[in-house]
Amino acid sequence: MPYTPPPSNGPGPAGRDSTSSPSPAVIAGHSCLECFLTCVLLFGVTTIVRWVIGPSYISDQVHQIHLQLLIVGAAVGLLLALLILSRPGRISGGHINPAISFAMWRFGVFPGVSVVPYIVAQLIGSVLGVLLAGAVWGPAATNPPTSYALLQPGAGCSAAELFVTEAVGMGVIVYLVGFFLQSPRLAPMVPGLVGLLIGAAIALLGTTTGGSVNPARQFGPAVVTGHLSFLWVYLLAPMVGALIAAFVLDRVNKHRTVLTHRLCGTQKSGAPLREPPTD
Repeated sequence: MPYTPPPSNGPGPAGRDSTSSPSPAVIAGHSCLECFLTCVLLFGVTTIVRWVIGPSYISDQVHQIHLQLLIVGAAVGLLLALLILSRPGRISGGHINPAISFAMWRFGVFPGVSVVPYIVAQLIGSVLGVLLAGAVWGPAATNPPTSYALLQPGAGCSAAELFVTEAVGMGVIVYLVGFFLQSPRLAPMVPGLVGLLIGAAIALLGTTTGGSVNPARQFGPAVVTGHLSFLWVYLLAPMVGALIAAFVLDRVNKHRTVLTHRLCGTQKSGAPLREPPTD
């Protein structure tokens, strides 16, 4: 008989996070960690863009934009994987992306009461991260071509094209993350998977959509610079993509369940996940 997840107000089986409502103190603490992680990510992203695309020895030697984007994608992907695997990432889940938090709720492994606090914390962390990068690096980070790592769609890219691309990109990421988190054998590979997929999105989509696939990635730079054009697309499209991907995965793999909301692919203690019991 296929495994049926337990009600959300009770403890989950071995290896599966409980979706019972955490205390306000736990929600606040974990949200603060998400704010910190997102701040570090955006500080890192802005710093990477400042050195690879802004005025520097690297940009003087590497003139080809696609090669620059490949370097940026590799560096950002590595940073993201390390943040997921960090101690704060293991505690909070290491989402660092509102669409991931939303998807984990739809997968049934993340309490709905924590979704909004996580998203608010991630957006605040995004703003803090780019402000910190601007304070550290000065005009090299705040002026063009860096401009706080603000993303702009390529010439001729309409809002509809941007929406579809961002939604599909996030949908692919959420589907694969959810698929990997259904297996204790594959789950530990998720940090590397996320880093690889985000890096690929930056390298492949950088000249067309910017390759954000993360509402928090664009929120801070857009708010700080005041360039709010297309911001609604960068915020909404990944959420729609995440929702569709969660629905599709649930229909395709009805006999399996996502085991955890932690992108490190382990239990909070670092212990490996276990398959849920079957009847």
